[in-house]
Amino acid sequence: MEGTRTPPRYGSLESTRWPEPEDEIVSMADSTTTIDDIEGELFKIERIREILVRRESELRYMMDDIQLCKEISRLKKELQKLIALPETEKSNEEKQREEELVQQIHKLVETRDFLVDDVEFERLREREEDKEMAEFLQTPVKEKKMTSRGQQTSAPYMTKTGLTLLKECCGFTCSIM
Repeated sequence: MEGTRTPPRYGSLESTRWPEPEDEIVSMADSTTTIDDIEGELFKIERIREILVRRESELRYMMDDIQLCKEISRLKKELQKLIALPETEKSNEEKQREEELVQQIHKLVETRDFLVDDVEFERLREREEDKEMAEFLQTPVKEKKMTSRGQQTSAPYMTKTGLTLLKECCGFTCSIM
């Protein structure tokens, strides 16, 4: 019998092979990517994000417009049926309903007008932002001074309509939600 033989020790420190420290360390600084490359990529990502946010806003306005137009059309059809009846055959309820429909249609048309105004305001604001961005990109790098969003102001300042404020608080364009 072989009494001098020692059994293998699994998991012991003596038999475990440790990798060399330089093999294990991976640093992004070792890559060939420069700070300018990273900043350029971040700028592209931010621009894509802005484009997507703008598109989302457009689609939300379009959805609101479509829903308003459908509701206006539905109410107009109902109103046309009531108007088609001879005045002598209309009951008081039908006359009252006719007035209610006219008022509802008027409110929806006003809401749609506010929506159209908001869309136009957004387009003007986006055009101004694009103009400022184009001017920024044309200036040499040394002249560029980064400012925070709080320090930036656009030339034409317009107040938001009640509908815009309501939409921002109700999740349409709300950044809180």
